[in-house]
Amino acid sequence: MSEPPAARADVAVIGGGPGGSSAAAMLARGGLRVVLLERDRFPRDHVGESLLPASIPILERLGVLPAVAAASFLPKHGATMVWGSDPEPWSWYFRETNRSYPSSFQVTRPEFDQILLEHARALGAEVHEGRQAVEVPFGDGRASGVRYRTEDGAEGFVAARWVVDASGQTALLGHALGLREWDDFFRNLAIYGYFEDAERLPEPDATNIFIESCEHGWCWTIPLHTGQASVGVVLDSEAGQRAIGELGVEEAFRDRIAGAPRTAALLERATLVDGPYVVRDWSYRSRRLAGPGYVLVGDAGCFVDPLFSSGVHLALSSGVLAAAYIASALRDPTLEGPAAEAYADLYLAQYHNFHRLAMLFYSSNRSAGSYFWEARRISDESEFSPRHAFIRMVAGQSPIGYERAVINHGDAPPAFVAGVRAVEAEREARRAALDRAGPAAIAASVPRLDEGVRIERKPVIEGEEFAWGHVLSSEQRPEGAPLSLPVARMLASADGRASIAELSGRIAAAAGVTDEATRARLTEQLAAAASILYIDGAIEELAGLEG
Repeated sequence: MSEPPAARADVAVIGGGPGGSSAAAMLARGGLRVVLLERDRFPRDHVGESLLPASIPILERLGVLPAVAAASFLPKHGATMVWGSDPEPWSWYFRETNRSYPSSFQVTRPEFDQILLEHARALGAEVHEGRQAVEVPFGDGRASGVRYRTEDGAEGFVAARWVVDASGQTALLGHALGLREWDDFFRNLAIYGYFEDAERLPEPDATNIFIESCEHGWCWTIPLHTGQASVGVVLDSEAGQRAIGELGVEEAFRDRIAGAPRTAALLERATLVDGPYVVRDWSYRSRRLAGPGYVLVGDAGCFVDPLFSSGVHLALSSGVLAAAYIASALRDPTLEGPAAEAYADLYLAQYHNFHRLAMLFYSSNRSAGSYFWEARRISDESEFSPRHAFIRMVAGQSPIGYERAVINHGDAPPAFVAGVRAVEAEREARRAALDRAGPAAIAASVPRLDEGVRIERKPVIEGEEFAWGHVLSSEQRPEGAPLSLPVARMLASADGRASIAELSGRIAAAAGVTDEATRARLTEQLAAAASILYIDGAIEELAGLEG
């Protein structure tokens, strides 16, 4: 039996998955005493093998990317799908929208998660496996630590100033505090297992994730470096449970795979060697993600749907953000409340983007007509609320990479597609106007902000902590976009009369800058920032730009 956990810590982390390991790694690297309690012993099985390119810079930030890259995981360059209005498979590639990170990995979660956990241990986190967290007591209104149970039934307690709940879908605190809200749109369950000797897609798509929509839902097939393939079917929750009750889990699994002809063809000579397993009722969010002395991370906070492989990414991202939140609150207690709001805003901005994108994908599919798909149609486009923000996100082709596929291959609501096209046309017209005008004319133009744009003082991420800064907030960016101090001052003082050059001069004078070369560089930088904000729409007009 391993040594018991320390009786006291700065931070107690519940769960050693990607969210808990990333939070523990960042906090331990920052010099805090971290105790991580993991129910299982690693390596342990877990579904969710397909990573997004957006996770690669997070792995870099954690310092664990070299170990992940050395693990022989297969590269993931994109996805191949039978989805939308096209009955034939089509592919999209990350390189089309993410030049910096054009690929990710298809991982085996036992190996990937253990790499992350060992990395946290190497950075100084005190990791204890075989310890199941059972309760987070509160004292004076704050989380005070974690009660746990060992494999032989003994109980213990780790007192801590902060608790990170990364307990996955168990959601220890979410259940205890009544925070969970189930999603009415994604009423799904999944049956999954692992096959040997499955065929792969033809090159260049051999290591892509393959997603096939069919009558009863959709299937995924993920090739793994072990020679196995992760295969799952996503079904309506009630219909799936009925099928399981009538046929049993394995027969229901095989029956639904048989209804996806291309997936079935890949598995024609394959053998099911592990599973099948069932995951029920997974789509939810928590009403609160942080409170006195605690923070929820990864699946303990919310989960969308497996369609976009977002679970691991949200876990890694929220783990890093949670570590920054706790480190900031310990350094400066006055930041605790505002940083909690900033943490929730940043986490939920990612969650909502994945959520709306998944809704759009489901509602855009016309490959099959059945109860599953009819129940997931979007008739009211306000479901994409805030609609304008989502249209701008899709038009911007953010690095997730799926956005254009919805427009090009799906049957999205016509008004939504028209909105995306209008935003794209407006951006292109603004970009062309800037090119025609040139730097001098841009500096001489007068910026007028879009209605609803606010410049606010809020906590922003600086290095590995939150610090007070300035953000541009609007309907399109409810979480806020961080601004440098000169840009914040320019926007805050934009009165519809002063040009960018005049605003720059005022900022330089207030800062006591007299050197002409420095003043010229400031004007150039502010004009460049204004150009970006003009294309994006935060600056509604650059008056006088074209004469």
